[in-house]
Amino acid sequence: MTSDILARLKALSDPKAVEGMARYGINPENTYGISIPNLRKIARETGKNHSLAQELWASGIHEARILASMIDDPKIATEEQLESWVKDFDSWDVCDQCCINLFEKTGLAYRKADEWSESDEEFVKRAGFVLMARLAVCDKKADDKQFEVFLTIIRREASDNRNFVKKAVNWALRQIGKRNANLNRKAIETSKEIENLDSRSAKWIASDAIRELTSESVQKRL
Repeated sequence: MTSDILARLKALSDPKAVEGMARYGINPENTYGISIPNLRKIARETGKNHSLAQELWASGIHEARILASMIDDPKIATEEQLESWVKDFDSWDVCDQCCINLFEKTGLAYRKADEWSESDEEFVKRAGFVLMARLAVCDKKADDKQFEVFLTIIRREASDNRNFVKKAVNWALRQIGKRNANLNRKAIETSKEIENLDSRSAKWIASDAIRELTSESVQKRL
């Protein structure tokens, strides 16, 4: 089955799409240029399959790894697996898709968000903040205190000037601030603290977040 899916992926390859992806910072190595909707179609047809997901991930092919995150079962995925996969990240889209499709749905998401936020590896660290952003949106039952902890981490790491890290830090800050009125106020306070840091990255993260979190549309919704 693995060989059939890999052959199907190769048949869908689009070199021009790969060129376009590279312009958006996606690693073109071992990449076929297949759209996310097409991958989701294959995932729906395949269904959940933990062992197949492991084999697809082991192929090293960009789209096969995204597909693996779509078909894996978060109830079966282990901490060892998450730690192994996150160290393989070589592109922001694989990072984000794994967090969205799989990692955030495991019982490890909050702990890994905290742990990975301290990593020296760019995409591991990004994964930590992508998880924070996603949990702020998707975990409707979570207590505000958990996200207040995340705001402390965001303030601590806001001076990281690596592009894919700072964008994820900003994403997490904005999503937490849009969760409810209390967290909106705390996220704005955090943004103002970040804005005073002697860092171009921090100032960009803060100003962008403040602009959105204080906007009429966000304030009206909250």
